[in-house]
Amino acid sequence: MYQAVRARLRALVCKVRTARRDVGMVTSEYAMGVVAAVAFSVVLYKVVTSGPVAAALRDIVQQALDGRG
Repeated sequence: MYQAVRARLRALVCKVRTARRDVGMVTSEYAMGVVAAVAFSVVLYKVVTSGPVAAALRDIVQQALDGRG
């Protein structure tokens, strides 16, 4: 019985070790992820700081501070 449990445990450990080898990104994938995140941040910043969106956000904050519904 102990041998069966031991064999099963050994198989699980080997499976976990094999799975760990593929975890994470390589350097080029990491760099592309960073570039994509920065590009998305720039686009989001431009949208939020545009005139109509900034005015709408300002109105929402003003209404929240005034307590009006």
